Amino acid sequence: MVTIKQDAMDYVPKQIKNITELEAVSVEQEIKTETRKNKDNEEYVVSYIVISGEEYRIPNSVREQIKNILKEKSDLKTFKVTKTGENLNTKYQVVQLE
Repeated sequence: MVTIKQDAMDYVPKQIKNITELEAVSVEQEIKTETRKNKDNEEYVVSYIVISGEEYRIPNSVREQIKNILKEKSDLKTFKVTKTGENLNTKYQVVQLE
């Protein structure tokens, strides 16, 4: 039997990670999109991939860059994403790996 106290101490809020935390991502990785609610109960749409049970958010600017890369290099297999800045000043850069 687990007490409320123990359950509360063990509780880890669900958080989505960022694709920049991954060393490499396959273009064949399944992507999911769903509507969620923020802390103010406002809806937003998030695109993410699941790797080893962890969710990694994919910003729209990353999706757009990958689309542009695929127009020139349709055989792209893997890529990495780097970021600079934070909050509203965050910029993402897709780096071709293979």
